Amino acid sequence: MAEPTAERLTRLLSLMTYLRDNPGAPVPSVAAHFGTTEAQVLADVNLLWVTGTPGYLPDDLIDFSADALDHGEIVLTQARGMDRPLRLSTSEAMSLLVGLRALAELVPDGLGAAQTALASATEKLLAAAGRVADAPVEVTGGARAPAGTAETLRDALARGRRVRLRYVSAADVVTERDVDPVELRTDGASWSLRAWCHRAGASRTFRLDRILDARILDDAAAPHPEMTAEVPAWDVGGREVVLHLPSQARWVAEHTPVEEVTDLDDGTLRVRLRAVDPAWTANLLLSLGESVLAVEPADVAGEVAGRARAALDAYERLSSAP
Repeated sequence: MAEPTAERLTRLLSLMTYLRDNPGAPVPSVAAHFGTTEAQVLADVNLLWVTGTPGYLPDDLIDFSADALDHGEIVLTQARGMDRPLRLSTSEAMSLLVGLRALAELVPDGLGAAQTALASATEKLLAAAGRVADAPVEVTGGARAPAGTAETLRDALARGRRVRLRYVSAADVVTERDVDPVELRTDGASWSLRAWCHRAGASRTFRLDRILDARILDDAAAPHPEMTAEVPAWDVGGREVVLHLPSQARWVAEHTPVEEVTDLDDGTLRVRLRAVDPAWTANLLLSLGESVLAVEPADVAGEVAGRARAALDAYERLSSAP
């Protein structure tokens, strides 16, 4: 079974650090540490031996002790800096900090675990960034929800209970209404609650930052399958798509987030991925062209085939135009 490039690259970089900390490590010990074969370890060393920094002259290459290797041990003699973790540039550190601070603005107050994780990541990045972090950066994201609102609504969803809301509309009108919660969602700028509103007698979306108060009632929330049906299968969570591809299209598995890759006996592979955006999936399949051997489910294949036929028809009309 062919090994994905990303996995081998990760092992090669880890191997450099391991050899720095374990000089003269026997080949069997290295293989056992990385969960691979001795032959693969030797192949990795041979690859690293011809790898280096720009210039690629003898002094620019990673080097090992040939004598030690003849005795079954690996001694790294020249790492060319590859045994040390990379340092973030000023722009990289600043971009990550801005992104984390913006994300923190979007997390509702009720999601304690998420807030703790964000705070921890930010603290570690600040420590690694050094003086870069002292730059004055102000990040404004979506409006935050009142403390406890998200937690209350999640509790109601988990228990299947109706909720009484005090809500202020965009017209600054305060109303009180009983709702059956269906789901919490975010558009990247704010969080909202999709629910069946008994006052309106229809489905409604309530922004969490406009909810003045949320109280769980004793009444059970009624099921509303019609609201669930309103959400396309491509929406949150995505849709599972399976591609049957030839070996030359392995780049799809290496450059696209996939859930599973299966190498088949005939040299082809089956890739299982979760497609959130139908347009993205269609563009991927169209770009692969004849490299796509099969697609599941059939309706996805039919939709993409329809787009391809429409494109061909459009080209045909253009070529036949006077």
